[in-house]
Amino acid sequence: MKNSNSSSSIKNQSNNKKPITLLLLLSLFTTSLLLLRLSQNKIILITTTTTISDHHRRHKSSILREEPCLGRYIYIHNIPSRFNTDILQDCESISRPKDKVSMCKYLDNYGFGPLINNSVSLDSRYSPSWYATNQFMLEVIFHEKMKRYECLTRNSSLASAFYIPYYAGLDFRRNLRRRNAAERDAAGKEMFEWLKKQPQWKGLSGKDHFLVTGRISRDFRRNSNTNLGWGTNLMLLPESQNLSFLTIERSLTSHNEFAIPYPTYFHPTSSIEIRQWQDKINLTNRTILFSFAGAQRPSRNQNGLLRTQVIQQCKSSSKTCKFLDCDVKANGCDDPMGLMKLFESSIFCLQPPGDSFTRRSIFDSILAGCIPVFFNQGSAYKQYEWHLPNNDGEYSVYIPVKELRTGGKSKIEEILRGIPNEKVIGMRENVIRLIPKIVYTKPNRHKSDAETLEDAFDVSVKGVIRRIEEKRREIQD
Repeated sequence: MKNSNSSSSIKNQSNNKKPITLLLLLSLFTTSLLLLRLSQNKIILITTTTTISDHHRRHKSSILREEPCLGRYIYIHNIPSRFNTDILQDCESISRPKDKVSMCKYLDNYGFGPLINNSVSLDSRYSPSWYATNQFMLEVIFHEKMKRYECLTRNSSLASAFYIPYYAGLDFRRNLRRRNAAERDAAGKEMFEWLKKQPQWKGLSGKDHFLVTGRISRDFRRNSNTNLGWGTNLMLLPESQNLSFLTIERSLTSHNEFAIPYPTYFHPTSSIEIRQWQDKINLTNRTILFSFAGAQRPSRNQNGLLRTQVIQQCKSSSKTCKFLDCDVKANGCDDPMGLMKLFESSIFCLQPPGDSFTRRSIFDSILAGCIPVFFNQGSAYKQYEWHLPNNDGEYSVYIPVKELRTGGKSKIEEILRGIPNEKVIGMRENVIRLIPKIVYTKPNRHKSDAETLEDAFDVSVKGVIRRIEEKRREIQD
């Protein structure tokens, strides 16, 4: 009996535990399903409870592996052709009477101009990536590269920035001879009237838009309604105040202009080609202490007086300085390779202001590994903040105008000779390191997955996206 009762008791206990065990298993199963569901919907929960701007700003790092273009998407406005391609079709209209050659030839090869014949003008040091590039072709070059930008989007809700491919500088050039100021201003006003009707503009009224001009800021800042004033009023229009302008020379008082490099003659296909060029010019034998390539300017203004002094000092130091006359009649600077070879054989290249603070020659000399010598802070230091380092003395020499005027006829030579050789070598190495950031590579440039080298275009795009993101944060705050 005891055994029978004991067996019955055990059975009853076992039967009582079965419902408890089943309940526990069911509870664990339900919890597992809930956790799985939450983990699957984690990204959905994050993205649906934030705004588009917050999505760009807060969750880049977590999704970057899956979305390499996150925060880099750009939308190109399909503006009417009269604002860009029609100007190119009528390329004779952008030529001026003083031009020695029609501007039409400079439109070839993505705006790089005609290829420089390797067998005639170049020696073995030069690759086939050298072109007779016009300094005012940046709008075309930038647009061609932007068409092949890896993070373009037609979904404007994803865009971090909006690009307006209006060729303002070329439009300015073809209307330069128009006496009626209203006619010169017409295209800019029409372009904004079109933009304001687009849904992409209405979001932030243009604060997330940018425009590239291939001329200096002053050409678009005519603050007079008289027909005698120079240029157009594009940058003074109400709509322009929200834009970011990328231009070869900015106004030093402007809050929304950012200077980017003038085009040079070198447009490589790959980072390997850039490094090969850097290696070559690092070994170049430099027999000239300093040189200047430029023309006289009217001596009735400060820049003209400075130019005259620089030329006089170069001529008086004929054993250590070479002057290449770029006057229209002299034809000294018509050959791009002749100009480059002068810079390659020079230790220092003088960069006084001319018609404005900046010069294309600044970037030609850097490309040649020649240390630039500046006489005005506005020529580079206050201009190209995205592309040139802020440690100015590590890659350039600055000679204040006052020091030049009071230092005698050989002041430039005296200053340059006084720089220790070790310092000169270090400066040249720093100049050569800058080359990738100041050249515009070919639009079809091959970029490997591991490539980190950025050209002038890459740096400019990164800079303008960063600037627009800052504007977004200001608006949100």
